Amino acid sequence: MCAVLATVALLTGCAQSVDPIERLGKKAAEGVHRPVVRADRAYRHWGLPAPLAAAPHHAATTRTAGPLPPVVDRVPTTDKVVFLTYDDGAGQDPRLATLIRELHLPVTVFTTAHQAALRKAGATVEHRAPRRGTLPGLPYTRQRAALCTRPAAHLLRPRHGTYDHTTLRAAAHCGITALVLWRVTVTPTGVAYTRGPHALLPGDVVRVGPARGPATELGERTARLLRKVQERGLTVGHLEDYL
Repeated sequence: MCAVLATVALLTGCAQSVDPIERLGKKAAEGVHRPVVRADRAYRHWGLPAPLAAAPHHAATTRTAGPLPPVVDRVPTTDKVVFLTYDDGAGQDPRLATLIRELHLPVTVFTTAHQAALRKAGATVEHRAPRRGTLPGLPYTRQRAALCTRPAAHLLRPRHGTYDHTTLRAAAHCGITALVLWRVTVTPTGVAYTRGPHALLPGDVVRVGPARGPATELGERTARLLRKVQERGLTVGHLEDYL
């Protein structure tokens, strides 16, 4: 009987010298192989015919040596990219943050808020002029006080796209490198163009307008836009790489 117990104890001891390692390996594997929606598969979830092409690494630039920041609604580049931008209210649609994260979509949000969820998803958050009042016509000191509220921001979207020479002076003082307008607007009903050809062109700054309907409208509208971008043989670039 003792011999049998000794044999069982020996076998049990051997088993325990291996099992913990095996169990540890399984746990480690489970931690590494958690289900994650990859960008090369997530495009199907958003109705895209193919993954978005990677933006070129060689970027043009509109930086100038002048004292005032340039005002742009498109970037002068031959790279086949457009730039997606959003204003206040972009954080109200949780599906937009999911889309940005799953597709690794480089977008820029111009807002007076922090937009923590969009930042975490990978969006770049830049400065938008304050909600109250308009900048044009205000004295330099008031415009400067309104714009120098976010030291980390380098791009500015003036509210309603309106500005004057004093705005440019104040923006330069606040470290703004460019005022960003838009040539293309994505509305709830379609796409509108402020000037030039009625088609997406390389270098276009696209403004995805605020949602007016369901909370998930911005995410769905962005997915439709991405399909148009692909139809034109374009992809989405990171605006801050170019400005």
